[in-house]
Amino acid sequence: QVQLVESGGGVVQAGDSLRLSCAASGRTFGNYTMGWFRQARGKEREFVATISTSGDITYYADSVKGRFTLSRDNAKNTVFLKMNSLTPEDTAVYFCAAARAYGDSWLETREYKYDYWGQGTQVTASS
Repeated sequence: QVQLVESGGGVVQAGDSLRLSCAASGRTFGNYTMGWFRQARGKEREFVATISTSGDITYYADSVKGRFTLSRDNAKNTVFLKMNSLTPEDTAVYFCAAARAYGDSWLETREYKYDYWGQGTQVTASS
């Protein structure tokens, strides 16, 4: 069982940066591939980024590539999503999630493969 708690959301101006954190409980955090998803009002939840168990490999949605950076600290059971150059299109509730990893290099973009989810944190970028 893994419990996830996101933090770091807020209201910023377009062009600003934010860093989201996701703190996980449990001693097996390092066994999970981690991911971030987001859901804008009136839209489906969409994939944002994923990171392998060791943190060596990441993969991003095209919409955030080059602006967002995902990292993890397994010693602190935490993942971080640094978001730069935010635009109003990034406004959404951001969710952290954990998925079973099938190897050290496993990345997961499929929402239904994630077993554990946080409650979400709101990010609003105003123009």
